[in-house]
Amino acid sequence: MKRVLLVAWLVVIFNSVFSQTLTPRQLFPGLFEAVQLSGIFPDNKTFVDATPMRDPAAIMKDYTSMSTTTGFNLKQFVIANFTIPGTHNNVFKSNVAAGIRDHIDTLWTVLYRKPDSITQYSSLLQLPAGYVVPGGRFREMYYWDSYFTMLGLQESHKTEILQNMVTDFAYLIDKYGFIPNGMRTYYLTRSQPPYFSMMIDLLANDKGSKVLVKYQSELLKEYAFWMKGNKNLTIGQASDNVVLMPNGEVLNRYWDGSDKPREESYKQDVDAAKLTQQMPEEFYRNVRAAAESGWDFSSRWFSNPNDLGTIQTTDIIPVDLNCLIYHLELSIARSYRLQGDLHNYNSYLNKANSRKKAILKYCWSEKEGWFMDYNWKLNRISPVKTLAGVFPLEFNIADKKQANKLSLGLKLNFLKPGGLVTTLGKTGQQWDSPNAWAPLQYIAINGLSKYHHTVLAQSIAERWISTNTRVFEQTGKLMEKYNVIDIRAKAGGGEYTLQDGFGWTNGVLLNLMDHYPPSLHIKIE
Repeated sequence: MKRVLLVAWLVVIFNSVFSQTLTPRQLFPGLFEAVQLSGIFPDNKTFVDATPMRDPAAIMKDYTSMSTTTGFNLKQFVIANFTIPGTHNNVFKSNVAAGIRDHIDTLWTVLYRKPDSITQYSSLLQLPAGYVVPGGRFREMYYWDSYFTMLGLQESHKTEILQNMVTDFAYLIDKYGFIPNGMRTYYLTRSQPPYFSMMIDLLANDKGSKVLVKYQSELLKEYAFWMKGNKNLTIGQASDNVVLMPNGEVLNRYWDGSDKPREESYKQDVDAAKLTQQMPEEFYRNVRAAAESGWDFSSRWFSNPNDLGTIQTTDIIPVDLNCLIYHLELSIARSYRLQGDLHNYNSYLNKANSRKKAILKYCWSEKEGWFMDYNWKLNRISPVKTLAGVFPLEFNIADKKQANKLSLGLKLNFLKPGGLVTTLGKTGQQWDSPNAWAPLQYIAINGLSKYHHTVLAQSIAERWISTNTRVFEQTGKLMEKYNVIDIRAKAGGGEYTLQDGFGWTNGVLLNLMDHYPPSLHIKIE
């Protein structure tokens, strides 16, 4: 009995005393802006991840009295009052001679974090179970990254870690009503591409379909988050993440609850807002919505492909997001079917079927032979062709003719020496050409295989494996992204230097090496 009471008390403490959700900007008004705009740390993420050494009120009192004095040194003040974060895997040295599989097996240990020690006033969100971080500057767990990391954990038979991460995500849904972009207080205004139902499918491979029922409550809560506001819309209106389309269909967009500069990229956002013709609040919201998409940034979201100032993320119905929510609806339906609840099964199956029809109606371009995003404000298909167009293959939304056209489009336009390029335009943004990312390679390869385009799937897999292996042999690292056009060059773009580690690259690479071993006679069909 005493043990039960002790555990209950610890849970209460965990969920109350250390569940503060104030962000660094809210805790340190004035000091926060001074630090982020000063450039004393090259990366704005450094300060928001720093941990106060004492009560923020005491720090602010000292800052207020000292900052106006002659000779005040801002950097010295910060270092004296905050623990500045380091990078865990900086000390890790890879052994190229041992091979890439051995490297990834070792990295699981390097990138694994135990349940967080509780530090008051840290921006880190506390989690109950261990997890894997992406690597580099990303010192916390991220939402959509984690699904692709889990692919590798499954191949490595690390089911316990996979289960722990699902436990963490379920905890977040129960606590906050959704899964944040990343595990920091400054991410609590937005989510990321909703892969939780896909994670449950992965877990079901090991533990059976009963896990759908076990996590039904969390699946429903996540769905409620993405569908918030859909009951009170009129045609052509949007609210939060939902849009009511011209014929009454409900589709989703990316959105953020805040219209302020991102705290982790504060200076970049403030500087960029000076160059746009949008109102600052509108610009910041669009930037944050792009961050929720995970594609930050890409010409996919711009009206002028070469100008971040024309970002219009909240005007766009992303084809990939709606495919993911389609899967979420199907997962909820399946959970009810397993319970024998045919009423709710049919209800969510109908929602999924309605969404599938809407995706086909609004996002398929017969002219392009491609699934495109849709601009709901302009009532027309987006002109930017991206690799997001392959998501209807992964979720069995495309018909056979559409799949054939997508396959042809991939071969003619997206397939490069090192894999599939993200978009067809070179803009300097990291989610554009010539860059390629592991998650999109996996979705394309897996989707093609489902429609029996196995030769093309094999070719893409081999190119991607070769790209990863070549860079590893040269550098001893697995990267966040790769240049697949000039395979000798580093990938570029983005708001930070190229990161290594790297969770989702490791996961996808292991999956592809196991499921697409080299073929001696591969050629493009």
